[in-house]
Amino acid sequence: MNELHLETSPYLLQHANNPVHWKAWNAASLALAKKENKLIIISIGYSACHWCHVMEHESFEDDEVASTMNAHFISIKIDREERPDIDAVYMKAVQIMTGHGGWPMNVVTLPDGRPIWGGTYFRKNDWINSLERLQEIYTEKPEVIFDYAEKLNDGLQSLSIISKNVSETNFNFEILESLVSKWQKSFDWDFGGMARAPKFMMPTNYEFLLRFGYQTNNQPLLDFVNLTLTKMAHGGLFDTIDGGFSRYSVDMKWHVPHFEKMLYDNGQLVSLYANAYKLSGNNLYKEVIEKTLQFVEKEWLTKEGSFYSALDADSLNKENHLEEGAFYVWTKAALQALLQDDFELFSIVFNINEFGFWEHENYVLIQNQSLEEIAFRQNIDLESLVQKKKHWEQILYTEREKRNKPRLDDKCLTSWNAIMLKGFVEAYKATGTKHYLDIAIQNASFITKNIWNSEGSLKHSYKDGKATINGFLEDYAHVIQAFISLYEVTFNYSWLQNAKQLTDYTFDNFYDEKAQFFSFTSHQDEALITNHFEVEDNVIPASNSVMADALFKLSIYFENTYYEKICRQMVQNIIPTVTYPSAFSNWLNILLHFSEQNKELAICGNDALDYLEKINKIYLPNLIIAGSSTVSKLPFLENRFSENETLFYLCQNKTCQKPTTSFEEITTEIEL
Repeated sequence: MNELHLETSPYLLQHANNPVHWKAWNAASLALAKKENKLIIISIGYSACHWCHVMEHESFEDDEVASTMNAHFISIKIDREERPDIDAVYMKAVQIMTGHGGWPMNVVTLPDGRPIWGGTYFRKNDWINSLERLQEIYTEKPEVIFDYAEKLNDGLQSLSIISKNVSETNFNFEILESLVSKWQKSFDWDFGGMARAPKFMMPTNYEFLLRFGYQTNNQPLLDFVNLTLTKMAHGGLFDTIDGGFSRYSVDMKWHVPHFEKMLYDNGQLVSLYANAYKLSGNNLYKEVIEKTLQFVEKEWLTKEGSFYSALDADSLNKENHLEEGAFYVWTKAALQALLQDDFELFSIVFNINEFGFWEHENYVLIQNQSLEEIAFRQNIDLESLVQKKKHWEQILYTEREKRNKPRLDDKCLTSWNAIMLKGFVEAYKATGTKHYLDIAIQNASFITKNIWNSEGSLKHSYKDGKATINGFLEDYAHVIQAFISLYEVTFNYSWLQNAKQLTDYTFDNFYDEKAQFFSFTSHQDEALITNHFEVEDNVIPASNSVMADALFKLSIYFENTYYEKICRQMVQNIIPTVTYPSAFSNWLNILLHFSEQNKELAICGNDALDYLEKINKIYLPNLIIAGSSTVSKLPFLENRFSENETLFYLCQNKTCQKPTTSFEEITTEIEL
């Protein structure tokens, strides 16, 4: 047993019995490397990572590998979800060295932490040979390694510098048309998403494209978003039996997923499908929302009101060996035995044929036709087919629950909890289901009681009743955004107060005036080998773009010109650098906030909450809403409350129209 048995991370605990003398990332481990003048192996992964498990089994459980690592290196294991700051820095180094990244990520550094070599997955012999060669060079020709480390470190430092746009910019929205036109060349018009494999869902991309298509009345763009969301919902990527999305699809048609389920994906996708449902009224989207949230509540919601992080890609098969996807897949014989006379129709719906075949006699359920199409072609009543599908899914769910479930990552990450909280809020807006709001408030209360301490700071991780690791920018940005979203459905001023308090703390502890962005780590934390400013939107939007979005909204609520100035400057710095819109889609969404179409609405009066619920069911991405059923301290609502009537104030470009009492009039004016 190595030092990882002292940790709480499920990923680190998985390696606690490796023969490798793993240490955790801490001051003592780093000091030991300097004291003994040893190279450091930094190995980074996460609990639901399939190839991390493969490399562990092939190498880190192997005595020969352990012997090489233990003899010459200080070996440090890191859970990337616990320490995204370390992961980001060394991922940049690996991308510079190899041109690509991923997990597991393995880096060798000098005793001071500067990287000299690295990559992702390595086979056993390649790993041993590489380590032995590095140690040989370090012993015999250290100047070669030191010279390379210096050059690589210079490259890392240059990547942390973001160009500044010093001139005041009148935002040119024509750039959006140009970027979207370029982007469309990568669209897959057969299956949605981008025309490549693997396919990641990238919810922020489709949030922007949905909004841009709506605000520009671009029907082909809206059709593409609809195609993508439909194909994802029909694909094996979505668990139609029990709800929830896997992390990505390994193929072009969203069929075979990398089977792990992550909290952050599902939180964002619920928000996306909720917005798409508000615009389209598509019942498939509502089904996705309901199934996903039912899954999240059943598998991840804790008694304390927090959410667990993930389910592993691997689970125990019939032979009691870990196998990717074993929990989710079906053989034809098993389906025939379970469904009997209904199997033929089931096989048409879910493609128990060449289209739905995966490997090793296994099928992953996928639809390539709507139920309406199938009902018409099979001459079946649509409602009967809908009920049959529900019945089949219940049969398969009951059978599947007898299997060994994938392993659970039971740590609770603050940023991911806030993303899921927002998902529940957006689902409440779209469907009006009060239960979703109750869970969101329960989670927000958990954050304020257990994650937010008396000094005003957030912790990043929570497990076994203890909050640990100083929060990162992503934690603050997503919690601030989640609290704003709660205000948008409750008009409870305290949520905005909380958001503002956290925002001001973030300025004090994360904002870098020279860079004009927020650093990923707090100024209170021990510095890494380089600063990290997260600005590219990925499967999760960049923490700086989330922060900018929150600053824009808070600037209006609190009439705070400083917040608006910083948001504007951040957008001005980013937009001229955008060449790949998919990597900056949340920034493009923020740029739309500054368009002439953006509006603000205040609802003040006894019936404010009733009208709010109605308005929240309408897709209005260009509207910021505030209100109160009593006198409010919020600057935007000052002197707007009336005891005798409910008034609507519509504003644009800091100018408000004369208030009206007509809900019909106001809904006509706020819809494009």
